[in-house]
Amino acid sequence: MARIAGVELPNKRIEIALTYIHGIGRSMSRSILSKLGIDFDLRADDIDEGNISKVRKLIESECQVEGGLRTQTRNAIKRLVDLNCYRGMRHRNGLPVRGQRTKTNARTRKGKAKTIANKKIARK
Repeated sequence: MARIAGVELPNKRIEIALTYIHGIGRSMSRSILSKLGIDFDLRADDIDEGNISKVRKLIESECQVEGGLRTQTRNAIKRLVDLNCYRGMRHRNGLPVRGQRTKTNARTRKGKAKTIANKKIARK
């Protein structure tokens, strides 16, 4: 089983298997493989050790992946929170950051709904 950037690649097409590395999506995966001349349809277990080392070197030199990328993202969010700007306050409060509505929806950010007793107003 191939191991790149600390991630065990599953035995899928190499184009898909590379996307298991945090920071590499489909387009980045395709560009890496086309630069090295590796067929997209090969299985991750079928690639020889030479090609795996080429992919490993290219990813280390050109891409920011896994721990470094996670640290960079965490620091960017921490900077916003420390600045006390609008986006930072939304991150701190666990609300959507990019202008989505929150009266309904937004359950991914807000978490499970908390029922409030006697909220409905009785009509006359």
